Amino acid sequence: MSNSSFPSFSAVVVAVLLAVGCGSPTSTAEGADEGAVAADAGDGIRLVSVQDGAAIQNNPPTDLVILDVRTPEEFAEGHLDGAIMIDFYDDDFADQLAGLDPNASYLLYCRSGNRSGKTTEVMQDLGFTDVADLDGGILSWTEAGLPTITG
Repeated sequence: MSNSSFPSFSAVVVAVLLAVGCGSPTSTAEGADEGAVAADAGDGIRLVSVQDGAAIQNNPPTDLVILDVRTPEEFAEGHLDGAIMIDFYDDDFADQLAGLDPNASYLLYCRSGNRSGKTTEVMQDLGFTDVADLDGGILSWTEAGLPTITG
């Protein structure tokens, strides 16, 4: 009976995984495992919820780069722990991005999601393979009560 039951169980597991995977990357069902996206890191450029971003930050891939594309003044007011900053408004912004490792994993954010959304387009053109763009930026992050550091 173990061999005949196994394919049916596998089919159910695959069906559940496909159903979950077909949902919006920013939607989180009531009671769903909010750390699920962190396990899927490495799969292209995608928009993630602040909860999923926190899960990535708390259980990072070994090569994670937290990238803030706000201004130096915004960065000093508060940023994610471990973040590096490249000012979206710098004349050589795309060149600075091109100097980063396109094969590393990135958690990307700005103030509200506008600049980071535009940044993902540049990163995609530059061949980046693993970029999690924080939906709603640092505004959503702080609204969710998640920590920032200053300085």
